[in-house]
This record gives sequence, C-alpha cells and structure tokens, in this order.
Amino acid sequence: MIVTVDTERCCSSGQCVLIAPEVFDQNDEDGTVLLLQPEPAEELHDAVEDAADHCPCSAISLS
Repeated sequence: MIVTVDTERCCSSGQCVLIAPEVFDQNDEDGTVLLLQPEPAEELHDAVEDAADHCPCSAISLS
C-alpha cells in the first residue's frame, strides 16, 4: 500500500490521526495532515483504510 495526502484538500479535522497515529500526524502551524509513513506495514493497512474512509475532505489516497 502506498499512501498519499493532499494537504490543500485537508480541512484539519484530525480523524486520520485519531484512527492511525502511527501513519498520520498534524502540522503544528495549521493542523493539516502530515504523512509519517507513505508505505505503512501490512498490520496498519486496515487502520489506514479506515482513516481514508473517514477523512471528510477525501485528502487521503491509497494505491
């Protein structure tokens, strides 16, 4: 799995950080998403998919 984020679309809701804190964080300045692991381990895939599904701005893409 490869994760990409679109910081321009991010509305800083923080859902991704709550769901998958190993993979996502928030920028201290504006709260936008920071991608910590663009290729997360397989055991994190379910959480990353859940985070992408719950992103209100669809700022997380998976391939």
